[in-house]
Amino acid sequence: MNALEYVPVPAFEDNYIWLVSDGHHAVVVDPGEAAPVRAYLAKRGWRLSAILLTHHHQDHVGGVADLLNGQAVPVYGPAGESIEHLTHRLKSGDRVSIAAPALELGVLDVPGHTRGHIAYFQAADPGGTPHVFCGDTLFACGCGRLFEGTPTQMLKSLDELAALPGATQVHCAHEYTLSNIRFALACEPDNVDLQAWRDKATALRERGVPTLPTTIEHERAVNPFLRADSPAIHTTLIEQLHETVPDRLTAFTLLREWKNRFR
Repeated sequence: MNALEYVPVPAFEDNYIWLVSDGHHAVVVDPGEAAPVRAYLAKRGWRLSAILLTHHHQDHVGGVADLLNGQAVPVYGPAGESIEHLTHRLKSGDRVSIAAPALELGVLDVPGHTRGHIAYFQAADPGGTPHVFCGDTLFACGCGRLFEGTPTQMLKSLDELAALPGATQVHCAHEYTLSNIRFALACEPDNVDLQAWRDKATALRERGVPTLPTTIEHERAVNPFLRADSPAIHTTLIEQLHETVPDRLTAFTLLREWKNRFR
């Protein structure tokens, strides 16, 4: 089986549209904008074979119609959201099989950012590495805002993603890493893994290199939203917000509210 290439195509100010290709055909994930995808496909000589969508926000679906342009390309997306052009409506436990590039993906329900948000999990690429395309649920050192869901839903969704194999490559949809690290350090200033990640991520961005993909193992070590049971984070919440923190759901809720107003 041919090796697969996973490419983050920049769009808008800070979006990444992910392409997965075998060198001939390509699947596109969350194409909010068509032009950069078309340009990249033309540059590499790749043919679009499928579109995967995680949720209904315009910066993730806005380029679908232009990319289709009358072609009979399958469009996969969440069954629980109103999205135009879907040919396959998916829910937790469904499987996506694409012939070229050869992809087998499992579907995870990960509501919170939106009510019907889904993620796509590839248990192993040809080299044995797992991958997850998680839209705006999990970010490097962060998580999505709760536009439609509840803290309980989002925490459950993040727990499901955090339970994936540690080597899983996490293909997030935004380059929010540096601002997320600033918040994470406010939550857990003595986390040495986080301090090292700040230095590495800063160097990457100074060179114009994406900080993604990250990995599940790395996020467990540095992402405050996956560390809502950390005593150090609980201490910070008590000191900074003057709140009691009886459990991890309370901690998560306080973290998300604090992040919403953090500058």
